[in-house]
Amino acid sequence: MTIHTDTGAPAQALPTVVLVHGAFAESASWNGVIARLQSQGHPVIAAANPLRGLAEDADQLRSVLDQVHGPVVLAGHSYGGSVMSLAAEGHPGVRALVYVGSFLLEEGESTGELAGRFPGNELGSSLDAVPVPDGKGGTVTDLYIQPARFAAVFAADVPAETAELMLATQRPITQEALEEKATGAAWRTIPSWTLVTRQDLAVPAEAQRFMAERARSTVVEVDASHAVAVSQPGAVADLIVAAARATAG
Repeated sequence: MTIHTDTGAPAQALPTVVLVHGAFAESASWNGVIARLQSQGHPVIAAANPLRGLAEDADQLRSVLDQVHGPVVLAGHSYGGSVMSLAAEGHPGVRALVYVGSFLLEEGESTGELAGRFPGNELGSSLDAVPVPDGKGGTVTDLYIQPARFAAVFAADVPAETAELMLATQRPITQEALEEKATGAAWRTIPSWTLVTRQDLAVPAEAQRFMAERARSTVVEVDASHAVAVSQPGAVADLIVAAARATAG
């Protein structure tokens, strides 16, 4: 897509925004953000995150990135940040990383480890574990948020009817994915922005600040639950657009 100025000279196309959902969510959780980004002319892809294993999920996302022509702004929510940090490492198209209530893992760290390192995490005690076949003759453990705890822990500032829909469509993540250690950290070489969610009971705000500070990420804070892309899509879209503008060209 080429945008033309009033003088007739071609302007640089806006970067494609690739959105990566996290555990217990799915691509439609970005719908409010997508509408706002598209209204400003950004092509958008809401990638499907398998939630099966960190390296496996990163490989899947990398294949999506490889299909995009031109620059990319990559945004991840929650565990989606862990995935995109690995998938984006060394990728020539990714210009900016936007972490939304998310994880900025260092090499050798796991998502579960960082989630539990700081006080305020109520998600871990709200999960049900379900053994399921792994398709290779073995089993893995799928994790679901308990129905009675979903709204309070995951989506406290989302309207009740919307939270009910999110509960019904929650995607499980494997315990193994949360325990798998990162083997890369794209934020070391790619500029990053972080939206800290102060009322987050899944990724405590203190944990988010710690990870953002060591990554030298540009930080914006909002009073929001973990489901900030649903409750405050405008704040999420604004930060993504800011990252796109800051890294244009």
